[in-house]
Amino acid sequence: MRKISVYIIAFNEAEKVAAAIQSVRWADEIIVADSWSTDGTPDIAAQLGAKIIQVPFKGFGDLRNQAVAACSHEWIFSLDADERCTPEVALEVRGLADNPNSLDAYWVPRRNFFMGRWIRHSGWYPNFRQPQLFRKGSMQYDLKEVHENFIMASVGPLGTLKNAIWQFPFKNMSEVLHKANRYSTLGAQRISEHKLTMASALIHGLWSFFKHYVFKLGILDGWAGLVIAIGNFEGTFYRYVKAIEIQKGAQWQAPK
Repeated sequence: MRKISVYIIAFNEAEKVAAAIQSVRWADEIIVADSWSTDGTPDIAAQLGAKIIQVPFKGFGDLRNQAVAACSHEWIFSLDADERCTPEVALEVRGLADNPNSLDAYWVPRRNFFMGRWIRHSGWYPNFRQPQLFRKGSMQYDLKEVHENFIMASVGPLGTLKNAIWQFPFKNMSEVLHKANRYSTLGAQRISEHKLTMASALIHGLWSFFKHYVFKLGILDGWAGLVIAIGNFEGTFYRYVKAIEIQKGAQWQAPK
């Protein structure tokens, strides 16, 4: 039986990390890549048998690369602290790892729970991030601070798991706002090199709203779909406004 490493990235995820680790206790190794959490996340993870590595946060791409480097086994399964591996996915991952004809990397569908319901539209189901099951050495991440991409070392096709993991992205609306603020700040630097205006910030924000609410059928997800669409508007709009703030620099500061 081929051995499997699981890595989990975390920062101040004391309320979520235990459930994430419990869902992958079937793995041969669990690595938690922490960035000096202050809420006890590393202690909780260590008590559950995970190996903790501390990685200064330079962006999610670098964090994931450091986590992969710490994994010991041939196959790696990636899980975030707000995700849960289901028994069906665990069996499928084990089967693929033991199959000599398996591909090098696989997408993993995610099923999201938000505002008391499973989201079926809004671009949230099935949704994917980078391939979450892969052979060590077959892929790495670019160094973007947020919304990092993956880079394959081979030219072979990517597979997709049949079963979905679960994601619980937000425990409450305060967390929605906190994450939107953090991600818009991280993303602002990347786009600040482009020519931007407040009008373009508004246009990009509105497009993000309509994309999720209309084109991705968020309207069928009820009030949760509307909140998701508004959240995408705000995150996108403020990312561009923060980028403009970077460009303007002292011009936006109060006169002395």
